[in-house]
Amino acid sequence: MSTNTKPLAGRVAVVTGGSSGIGAATAEHLAELGASVAVLARRADRLTDLVARIGKNAGTAIAVAADVSDPDAVQAAADRVEAELGGADLLFNNAGVMLPAPIEERTTELWQRQIDVNVSGLMYVIGAFVPQLVRAAAEKGVADLINTSSIGAQNIYTNFAVYTGTKAYVTHMSRNLRVELGPKNVRVSTLEPGLVKTELQTHVTDDGALEWLDGVRDSLEWLTPEDVAGAVGYLAGLPARVNFQQLTLMPTGQLS
Repeated sequence: MSTNTKPLAGRVAVVTGGSSGIGAATAEHLAELGASVAVLARRADRLTDLVARIGKNAGTAIAVAADVSDPDAVQAAADRVEAELGGADLLFNNAGVMLPAPIEERTTELWQRQIDVNVSGLMYVIGAFVPQLVRAAAEKGVADLINTSSIGAQNIYTNFAVYTGTKAYVTHMSRNLRVELGPKNVRVSTLEPGLVKTELQTHVTDDGALEWLDGVRDSLEWLTPEDVAGAVGYLAGLPARVNFQQLTLMPTGQLS
C-alpha cells in the first residue's frame, strides 16, 4: 500500500495501556493507517513483542515502558516521544483498571488503585502530552486527544461504584477539556465502550462481579478490541472540522 493511501500518514500517535487488549489492537490499527506509534504500558516484554509485530507489517512503533500512575515516568515518556518521534499529535489515553467490590467491604486498596490509574494516571498523561498536541495542532491544523471512558459512566452496575465513578470523571472532564483545547484545534473525544473481551475482566476478584460477568459473557456477543480500535482510527481520520465529543460503542445484545 502506498503512503498516500494511508489516512494517518505523517501523524504520531501515543497509546497508553498498550500492552494488551484495546491498547494493543489500537496501536496496530493506527500503524496500519500510517501513523508512527509510541506504545506505553508497564509490561516492557509485551510492548517489545507488539512493536516487533507492527514492524513486521511495515509499521513504525517504539515501546515506552512506564506506569501512568507515576508522574515522573509519564513525563520521561513524553520527553522520549518528543526526542524520537518529534512529538505526538494523537493521544489515545486508554490505560485503566476495573476492580469492583461491594462498598461495605471497604477494599480501600482497590479504590485507590482505580483512582490512581483511571483518574490520576489519565491526568498525568494529559498534562505531559497536551503541550505536544497543542503545538502539533498549530502546525498541522489538527490534533486528537481520545480518552477511554466506559458505558459505566452513564449506567448503573451493582458493586462497580468506584470504577464507574472514575469513568464518569473521564467523560465529564473530557467535555470540559474540549472547551479549553477545541479553540486550539485539538479535538477531544471520549469513547464509552460497553462489554469488550479484554484482560480487564481477569483483574476482577469479587465473586459477585465475576458471576455477573460470566453470565453476560454467555448471553451475548461482546465487542472485540479491534472494534474499539476501528473507532479510534475513524475519529482520528475525520476532517479537521469534525469532532465527535462522545462515542458510545455497545454490543448489539447489551441493552444497558
